[in-house]
Amino acid sequence: MERTLFEPEHESFRDTVRTFLEKEVVPHHEEWEREGIVPREVWTKAGELGLLGFMMPEEFGGGGVSDFRYNVVLQEELTRVGASGVGFALHTDLVSGYLLSYTNDEQRQRWFPKFVSGEMITAIAMTEPGTGSDLQGIRTTAVREGDHYVVNGAKTFITNGINADFVIVACKTDPDAGAMGVSLIVLERGMEGFERGRNLDKLGLKAQDTAELFFDNVRVPVENLLGEEGRGFVYLMEKLPQERLTISVVAAAACRQVIDMTLEYVKSRKAFGKPIGSFQNTRFVLAELETEQRIAQVFVDRSVEALNEGKLSIDDAAAGKWWTTELQKRTVDSCLQLHGGYGYMSEYPISKAYRDTRIQTIYGGTTEIMKEIVGRSLGI
Repeated sequence: MERTLFEPEHESFRDTVRTFLEKEVVPHHEEWEREGIVPREVWTKAGELGLLGFMMPEEFGGGGVSDFRYNVVLQEELTRVGASGVGFALHTDLVSGYLLSYTNDEQRQRWFPKFVSGEMITAIAMTEPGTGSDLQGIRTTAVREGDHYVVNGAKTFITNGINADFVIVACKTDPDAGAMGVSLIVLERGMEGFERGRNLDKLGLKAQDTAELFFDNVRVPVENLLGEEGRGFVYLMEKLPQERLTISVVAAAACRQVIDMTLEYVKSRKAFGKPIGSFQNTRFVLAELETEQRIAQVFVDRSVEALNEGKLSIDDAAAGKWWTTELQKRTVDSCLQLHGGYGYMSEYPISKAYRDTRIQTIYGGTTEIMKEIVGRSLGI
């Protein structure tokens, strides 16, 4: 079924992204996997090509384009080449939404140009040790003292955590107010008491820096409050559907990638004198996976259209997130099985895809939480 999501300008952007990745990312990604981090110059090179700020206003160097289809193209191309360590999605898909919606004029002047250029790498810090999906249970505090907030606490599993110069931190400004006591405060590199812990050693996404962050009496100017005090939880809920859609986009693209690589493998790999792709079991397995990928793609594409229309609901985003990521798990597992023993070897791309896939049903809200959201939308 032919996709109708994109216009010629999106395909032109895809060509730009593809050329950039083939030159600046693909030849080096294996080395970055060993090092556990992507060099900062990759970000500034991407910024020079307009790959990071296409959604930002032109007056700050951005493209002035409010169209999530460009985000989709970027994530699909990163997924196609297995560039799981390049944390552009957090920057372009998540943090950009908070900045566009909740910053004031002074903050835009201060932050937007460096966001667009890639000089400022961004992150968002919600998860804490012992507090995963329960955002109301966060313990990091921000106490107002004159013209500053004094921030204390810790965050973990923070994508871009080592490289980040700018971190949106979910804090309790009123510990007794529950969800209405949460605020979003921006901490910046170099603030005294803002420390980074380990670059965490993960099962997959090896090239992506994922860190612990620690805040010890960090004095943050009140000018770094994002939006209104006490509205942080509301802001998080408003932006989570877009985050979950990004994960769904990657899931559908990953299914496409591993099916394609497996098709190539089964056509060339022989057993009992003929290609293993000629066996009925192989055909049936791939037929099922191909069918499910096509169906998932239709739902994802329609969700992108709904987001652009301002109509993507919390429960639709949750439904798409859990179903596409669970499909991704099944697809990668089945495709690795068709590779046989070679699929278990690290030098085969399917092995890397298997490792990178496992986090998809966890971050952005676990499958269990997503089902809970959908269930509540049914009135049960």
